[in-house]
Amino acid sequence: METSSCDMEMDTAMETENSSNTTKMTNQNNIQDSRTLLSMARQLISEGRASIALQAVVTAVKSEGGDQAVFNTLHRARELYRNKLQANSAADQLASLFAECAIAEANPLGAASPVSYTGQRALIVTPDANGDSILAKSGRKQIMLDAFSDGSSFICLQCGGLVSNNRKDEHLAYWCCKI
Repeated sequence: METSSCDMEMDTAMETENSSNTTKMTNQNNIQDSRTLLSMARQLISEGRASIALQAVVTAVKSEGGDQAVFNTLHRARELYRNKLQANSAADQLASLFAECAIAEANPLGAASPVSYTGQRALIVTPDANGDSILAKSGRKQIMLDAFSDGSSFICLQCGGLVSNNRKDEHLAYWCCKI
């Protein structure tokens, strides 16, 4: 039984078409799987399960573009995170500067600075005069200035920490590193 060249061409064309259809179906399944994984990741994030959500996202990206796509995506995410931190730090520094100016304008030249009383003597205390606090080092000095200026917190004279007035006794009894 001889096979004509026309039959062979038809068989080849059908195999190519079947292969093409199979590839299209596989790609559609991968896209659907990726969408499902990303939806699941969003749900996991809303549930507070960020690590598992990240695994789902990495799996979705990997199924679409392989390890290189995962690397590129994580690299881009890291760059965005770093840029956001730098922008937030600059904004916090600017806000701190404005707050310091506002506090300086609110206190007339002859007025006393905020006073903290320890029971023995009154001392003039300024919030984080040396810039050594954790908040100042992380670029969030504005939080300290706001808490100190509104009277909701005090500066511990032993350790220099900013402590909520509600936690003064606990701080002095248990947490102050200088006592």
